[in-house]
Amino acid sequence: MSDIDIARQANLIPIIDLARDQLGIPANELDPYGYFKAKLALDYIEALESRPDGKLILVTAISPTPAGEGKTTTTVGLGDALNRIGKKTLICLREPSLGPCFGVKGGAAGGGRAQVVPMEDINLHFTGDFHAIGVAHNLLSALIDNHIHQGNALGIDPRRIQWKRVVDMNDRALRKIVAGLGGPPNGYPREDGFDIVVASEVMAILCLAKDLNDLKERLGRIIVGYHTDGETPVYARDLKAHGAMAALLKDAIKPNLVQTLENNLALIHGGPFANIAHGCNTVMATRTALKLADYVVTEAGFGADLGAEKFIDIKCRMAGLKPAAVVLVATVRALKFHGGVKKEDLNQENLAALERGLANLEKHVHNIRDHYQLPCVVSINHFTFDSQAEIILLRQHCEALGVEVVVARHWAEGSAGAEKLARVIAHQVDEHPGQHAFVYDNQASLWDKIETIAKKIYGAAGIRAEGKVRQQLAEWSVAHPEYPVCIAKTQMSFSTDATARGAPTGHHLHIREVRLANGAGFVVAIAGDIMTMPGLPEHPAAETIDIDEHGQIIGLF
Repeated sequence: MSDIDIARQANLIPIIDLARDQLGIPANELDPYGYFKAKLALDYIEALESRPDGKLILVTAISPTPAGEGKTTTTVGLGDALNRIGKKTLICLREPSLGPCFGVKGGAAGGGRAQVVPMEDINLHFTGDFHAIGVAHNLLSALIDNHIHQGNALGIDPRRIQWKRVVDMNDRALRKIVAGLGGPPNGYPREDGFDIVVASEVMAILCLAKDLNDLKERLGRIIVGYHTDGETPVYARDLKAHGAMAALLKDAIKPNLVQTLENNLALIHGGPFANIAHGCNTVMATRTALKLADYVVTEAGFGADLGAEKFIDIKCRMAGLKPAAVVLVATVRALKFHGGVKKEDLNQENLAALERGLANLEKHVHNIRDHYQLPCVVSINHFTFDSQAEIILLRQHCEALGVEVVVARHWAEGSAGAEKLARVIAHQVDEHPGQHAFVYDNQASLWDKIETIAKKIYGAAGIRAEGKVRQQLAEWSVAHPEYPVCIAKTQMSFSTDATARGAPTGHHLHIREVRLANGAGFVVAIAGDIMTMPGLPEHPAAETIDIDEHGQIIGLF
């Protein structure tokens, strides 16, 4: 059966009943969205502050491949399995974006017997959080252009506006546009463009905000552009925009509560990509989960070089989170791809390619243990095409690295297939929890922070940038010495070359652009040819998604 067919057969429990019975949450502390989705009240979250924290487990992965790795599926399967062995556990995930859902990736609610449900709702409009983020972002865009049209009392230089528009869809035609055509009634012509909603600074702010007041203050700090003097920044608060933006986000800031196929609770909130943003669910959801459960399983987007690094250096640094261990997800098929096998040949046994591809796994293990200084367990997301010889080779290599490896079958078997993984990771965090380290010193210059990530995590020889970028980083290092960096680059490789498989070394990271996300509190360094507005493939997933005569969604995967 397809994922959506499996999800439809789930025996869902009303979310109010489940929250009461599993976590003791009163019904009046939930804002229901139908029977199976609800938002947690902010007052209730605030009241949890005095409770002790549970143990935080991070799920990450090797470098992604077209074959897929199953990181979200593993997060759900592990959470279910921990509950299965009697550990009070909550799962924390990001919300899917409509862009990839209708593009290449399809849904992002897990798969097989390890899913969060209702699957169709979560993958489509869910509780409207992305809509609210997009509208809040575009309200600020409209206010900027209106301010200039109405006389420009703040002296904003139209040529130096930094704030684009956003839409939650892959639409390459909107990357660069000209706005304001049609004469004076329509404003003034200027270059503009769109990013996808997940790349919006409003998304980053929502995901990093501690509470509603912090959200509003951060929105006010957004730099929309610069004065005609060329130096003075103009902030969202100068346009009196942050109050209305916060009003639009008053519900979006509340974490969303849903359940797995096995009726275990999960918080799904926020959705930045790890290749163009910081790739983690909201601080509010993670901190709330730590107060409500003894174990919290969360994911960071894409490979451990992107999502996990940003989880450590941005999210943990800002929120004071303390992960105890890391689960590194890999598949035999993905490792063979890194060893040079074509996608259409991945189901055939190929020990030589697997051995070559193990370099990718080894580099990620090295980063987690030596640079993040956290214990690591490798979880092999099992496929039916994996041969016994390939599994043995993979086990032997992990043993040689001194890292524990578990073959997990949660996709096919649900929590029963991940029970061993649950016991291994529970023993790790109970008996030998780690204490994470940051990759770079907080007081280093922005240039040095980027270079440190490139050399330590990506295996690069160094970084390169035009003089204008270097000058901008130098100026921001003085103005914002404490800001971390968020590197936007291809997720497919340690380098900026998406075709460079395995663990390339000696390459240089080319920083083509930098952006100051002042409200979020970090600097974005855009490397290589990565785009903050993706495009659709030749045959997008939208071609197969439909609705039948009974009103049921079909073709969603």
